[in-house]
Amino acid sequence: MKILLLGKNGQVGWELQRSLAVLGNVIAVDAESTPPRRADFLDPEALAALVRSVAPALIVNAAAHTAVDQAEAEPALAFAINAAAVGALAREAAASGAWLVHYSTDYVFDGSGSTPWTEQATPAPLSVYGRSKLAGEELIRASGCRHLILRTSWVYGARGENFAKTMLRLARSRDSLSVIDDQVGAPTGAELLADLTAQVAIMAAARPELAGTYHATAAGETSWHGYARHVIEFARRSDDSIRVRPEAILPIASEAYAQAAPRPKNSRLDTRLLRERFGLALPAWQSGVERMLNEVLARPEPCQPERDDTP
Repeated sequence: MKILLLGKNGQVGWELQRSLAVLGNVIAVDAESTPPRRADFLDPEALAALVRSVAPALIVNAAAHTAVDQAEAEPALAFAINAAAVGALAREAAASGAWLVHYSTDYVFDGSGSTPWTEQATPAPLSVYGRSKLAGEELIRASGCRHLILRTSWVYGARGENFAKTMLRLARSRDSLSVIDDQVGAPTGAELLADLTAQVAIMAAARPELAGTYHATAAGETSWHGYARHVIEFARRSDDSIRVRPEAILPIASEAYAQAAPRPKNSRLDTRLLRERFGLALPAWQSGVERMLNEVLARPEPCQPERDDTP
């Protein structure tokens, strides 16, 4: 099977290069790739031409505009990458008969209530980012291509920056931290998403009726505050440089931490449909976070200027 992977150097894209390799020949590209294998998400026609030149049986799109606050100031760019470019991929997939796997987000919902969102729930995004990702979903469905849309939340990876690394960095230089406790979701590892993608893609190829939209997160739920406490408690067992004690991680409301884009407070996603249709068991969020922490704590982090980006 020939596979076109877009966004190869993002957190999920990096892991996909590994997980998709067992399915066939992976052609991995991004915006920095050398022409003609360059993925220009600001030029839908060039993107379509790339798909035609590769002629893949499977397209996996791990590229996106994910700077949530920045998107509020540059909506045209967010929609170009998260919607128009995705529409071009979907149309080419429909024309060639290829499968398209695409990642979406809990931000398509407004975060009300406390019940996990099902795939049938009505989207109502609060932010430019959420609206652009929903528009991308809708263009995929309208194209008629065979697709899998995987909505996920709170994605992290050992490669690159993430919330846990920020907590560790701040905890080495401060005596206390203030972290939001009224937003709830499931921290989901890029490694888990990549492995899920390989599994569901091969199953859907054999059973086209499995096409559709699914929620894909680690099991369980926590707040950002609970996530931070888990990270610090785990790290303190092996890292003497962590100054902050778990009880010094203080809970605060979303309103106390100013951000340009509103965040959904209820980011719980119901994964029952994914688990039942594909026969999957999803690991608890803690297990993935601890695996990532073991990797991060085993190697020294390069010195970086401190940023106060605590959620």
